[in-house]
Amino acid sequence: MKQSAILHLENITKHYEQSSSLAVNNVTLTLRQGDLLGLLGPSGCGKTTLLRIIAGFEHPQSGTVELAGRVVAGAGYWMPPEQRDTGMVFQDYALFPHLNVAENVAFGLKNRRGRSSGVSVKKSTAEAIALVGLSGLEKRYPHELSGGQQQRVALARALAPRPSLILLDEPLSNLDVQVRLRLRQEIRAILKEIGTSAIFVTHDREEALSISDQVGVMRGGTLEQLGTPEEIYTHPASRFVAEFVTQANFLPAHRRGELWETEVGAFEVFGGGMGNGEIKSNLNTQSYPTVISSFQFQKDAIPDRGELMVREENVILKPDDEAPVVIRDRHFLGREYRYCLLTPSGKELHARTTLSTQLAVGTRVKLSVANSAVQIFPTVSTTISQPTSLKIVR
Repeated sequence: MKQSAILHLENITKHYEQSSSLAVNNVTLTLRQGDLLGLLGPSGCGKTTLLRIIAGFEHPQSGTVELAGRVVAGAGYWMPPEQRDTGMVFQDYALFPHLNVAENVAFGLKNRRGRSSGVSVKKSTAEAIALVGLSGLEKRYPHELSGGQQQRVALARALAPRPSLILLDEPLSNLDVQVRLRLRQEIRAILKEIGTSAIFVTHDREEALSISDQVGVMRGGTLEQLGTPEEIYTHPASRFVAEFVTQANFLPAHRRGELWETEVGAFEVFGGGMGNGEIKSNLNTQSYPTVISSFQFQKDAIPDRGELMVREENVILKPDDEAPVVIRDRHFLGREYRYCLLTPSGKELHARTTLSTQLAVGTRVKLSVANSAVQIFPTVSTTISQPTSLKIVR
């Protein structure tokens, strides 16, 4: 059964007078009922501005915002925030210091267009507090709570009116790492339990991938890619998405005839580089063949230069005294090692291995690529903007 859309944005654009560039540039997306959308990107990319437009705190210059099938902004109409049936969780929690937990949670209910009686306010407040695991702390004030508990109060306050959509603006950025790891999964579990849709703004890649059903990667006000966490990670649509989301190495490559040459190996292209051609990687000591799987070059538009993307976890290291790459450093990360590698040109590459691969600093290693996708991203000087996916198959 297909889920209905709780939110639809169509060509949303926002420009601030003091800026020469667009804060949000022609963004279109749809969020299905019950789904969690993570808006991911660096500071200043427009993700918080987009969230504020959805909430009604900002007016878009153009485009429309639809919530639950009704237009709330655009086409000559604008609905104020308090009428949009959304809940907001801010980065700094925005709790009232003179109100205790129960009073903070109940505040939004008491001011919700006068529809709630005293009994229903108490009931909804108690349910929201229990939902976030704070039962028994109703009488405490914000300064008596930990950061994680304060964030739970902010979430309970947003959830208490049972809005159609929850908007969270980097809600975990002020918390310690361990608290953040625990709370992000609890927030997802809570939202899934009650079936509420949500948009989660963050600049943390791991956070976005773990909490979201859909991830939207933003850059310079534009939506670079929208897809499932798996799609974003395994098939990045641009060089920016690949670098921001994946833990990957990028090797400059030059096409010479049927070869993509790099300083640590070469990729051989068979069949003239067309969409059904085969590629064999000399980086792979097992010489698995590779096939182009997601992009077809036009015959006369094959770029001469590009960058090969190889994820850290797909690099295999094998000691070899004659190899051109040397281990510069090794970091123990508990369940794995992360190696810093130095190429002949001085470029740094990284590899993540299991604990069974324990190599000393200074060891020369030959690089192999695991059975996974390697992508070619044409350089800026070429006319091709899409990546070429080189999928290694046995």
